[in-house]
Amino acid sequence: MLLPTYNERENLPLIVYLIMKVVEQHKLSLEIVVVDDHSPDGTQDVVAKLQKIYPNRIKLHKRPGKMGLGSAYKDGLKLCDGKFIILMDADLSHHPKFIPEFIKKQKETKANIVTGTRYARKGGVFGWNLKRKLTSRVANFIADTLLAPSCSDLTGSFRLYERDVLEVLMNKVKSKGYAFQMEVIIRAREEHYQIEEVPITFIDRIFGESKLGTNEVVTYLIGVWSLLWNARF
Repeated sequence: MLLPTYNERENLPLIVYLIMKVVEQHKLSLEIVVVDDHSPDGTQDVVAKLQKIYPNRIKLHKRPGKMGLGSAYKDGLKLCDGKFIILMDADLSHHPKFIPEFIKKQKETKANIVTGTRYARKGGVFGWNLKRKLTSRVANFIADTLLAPSCSDLTGSFRLYERDVLEVLMNKVKSKGYAFQMEVIIRAREEHYQIEEVPITFIDRIFGESKLGTNEVVTYLIGVWSLLWNARF
C-alpha cells in the first residue's frame, strides 16, 4: 500500500491503526509505504514511532519537497513488494474497511484496476460543502463528456492496481495534482486494461487542510484539454 503524505501528523496514527485492524481481521498480507514530501509538521517523526509499534510493516521514503503525486507513486513503487498495490489518501477520507471489497472484486473479475467510486449506487460523500461537491461533480462530468472513459469517478484516488499495470501507467502519465487520477484511468483505457468499480463513502478530512484549491482545478481543466487534444491530433 502506498500512502503519499504532506502534513498528515494528526491523521497518520489513526489511518495506520485502521489499516492494521483490517489486515488483522481479514488476515491480509500487506505493508505500508509512506512517501512523505518533507512535511514541516513532524509527519516523519510520527512514522518513525509507528514503525516501532508495527515492526517490519511500515516503510518510509523521505523526499526533499513537494514533487507531485505521480512522482510520489513512482518513488514509492520502488519500495513495494507484492503483485498488487493499493493507493489511498492518508487524511482519513478513505476508510480501509473497503480494502477487502477491492480485493474480492479483483479476484472475482480478474481486473487490472479496481477503483473506488463515490458516485455509484451505495457510494457517497460526507462533510463536503456545496462548492466542493459541485467542483468534484463538474470535474467528473467534463472529463466524462469529453473523454468518455467509462468510469464514474475519475478524480478518486482510492484504487487497487496490479503492480505491473501501475508501473506501465506511471511511465505514460504526465499530469500532476488533481488531474493525475483522471489521466491514469484514461491511459488505462487506451491500454485496454480491465477496470472495475467498488462503491465507497468518502468523508472530508477532520484534521489539516485540503490540498484542493483553485490552482488544482485549473490544472485539472488543462489536463482534460491536453488529453482531448492529443486524442484528436
